[in-house]
Amino acid sequence: MSEPTVDRVREAVDAVYRSDSRRVLATLIRLLGGFDLAEEALHEAFAAAVEQWPREGTPANPRAWLISTGRFKAIDVMRRRARFDASQAEVAARLEAETTRAIPGEAEDIQDDRLRLIFTCCHPVLSPDAQVALTLREVCGLTTEEIARAFLTAAPTLAQRIVRAKAKIRDAGIPYQVPALADLAGRLDSVLHVVYLVFNEGYFASSGDSLIRHDLSAEAVRLGRLLIELLPEPEGVGLLALMLLHESRRAARTSPAGELILLADQDRTLWSRDQIAEGSTLVERALTMRRLGPYTLQAAIAAVHAEARSAAATDWAQIVALYDILVRADPAPVVELNRAAAVAMRDGPLAGLTIIDAILARGDLADYLHAHSARADLCRRLGRVEEARASYTRALGLTRQEPERRFLARRLKELSIAAS
Repeated sequence: MSEPTVDRVREAVDAVYRSDSRRVLATLIRLLGGFDLAEEALHEAFAAAVEQWPREGTPANPRAWLISTGRFKAIDVMRRRARFDASQAEVAARLEAETTRAIPGEAEDIQDDRLRLIFTCCHPVLSPDAQVALTLREVCGLTTEEIARAFLTAAPTLAQRIVRAKAKIRDAGIPYQVPALADLAGRLDSVLHVVYLVFNEGYFASSGDSLIRHDLSAEAVRLGRLLIELLPEPEGVGLLALMLLHESRRAARTSPAGELILLADQDRTLWSRDQIAEGSTLVERALTMRRLGPYTLQAAIAAVHAEARSAAATDWAQIVALYDILVRADPAPVVELNRAAAVAMRDGPLAGLTIIDAILARGDLADYLHAHSARADLCRRLGRVEEARASYTRALGLTRQEPERRFLARRLKELSIAAS
């Protein structure tokens, strides 16, 4: 085979890896019963493809070929290990007996495997950190180094977290399956929570030099699309809508120098109308499902923002009404804080400040920097300079995010200049 032809085939292998490797891995995990053996089989299968496809041609169904090859490579590995460990011979025999049925070729089978993988990675027996790390590694295919950089964790620490999560799944005998209908709601909550954690870290990084990690928010949107494709539940639709509507503002959220720009000051001509249109359509779809959950309600709020030509033209009464429903559905202090900001826009800064002070007086959000930065802004608008300065200082001490730190420092400096 000529060198240009070989190069084209290798490019085809690379393309299949990018598009299908996670699908192949999900099915291999089901067939082989574990992460480590399946990952080894995946790499062996692609190595075989690089060697054989230039010589034999690309198969008609590359995904099925890779699954079949990976399965047989894993059985061969078990047989070789059996020379030193007799128990491995039993494993090889079991694998061969259990996987002699036809390799799934239908899209529905492969999709089911991907859904099983998501629910396994997000099993509630794992800590939230482990769920996020395992989902990004196994479902999204990010490298350990990429995940570690995203969450400012040392790569060896992150690798150990993933290893421990896999061991916990193995030792606890967690089944590789979508939960039964009776258990689905609770387990789906865990999955959606992990996806939203990934998105939030990309949309507003918790620390570091950059406000936005587009790679993470893009992965979360991709996961959201996969979830509603495989399991079109109302809150999954609502979450995807929420992420798209937030992501639509990405180009306007920072200056060319990377400085934070608040929602009220953003150039709305930079907002992505395509993402707003898709997100708004999904909101309408979720609302027609008649089961309003927190993600759908937050998406509805984001849609109202997206429709407004400016902050002043926003229908704040509608936003407050939606927050009233959201507070009943999800009575969390952060939701109350967000509602207070909307009340301040509808009824004036004093009304919002009264609500925030009540939240802080309960002891809630004492170490939540956005509670203090919101309070500082309302005090600034009311001319209560000393209170604003104290709240900005408190928020500044809590942030680990450089653009946010610079923004708060500028506000403090502006207060000092205004007071002088």
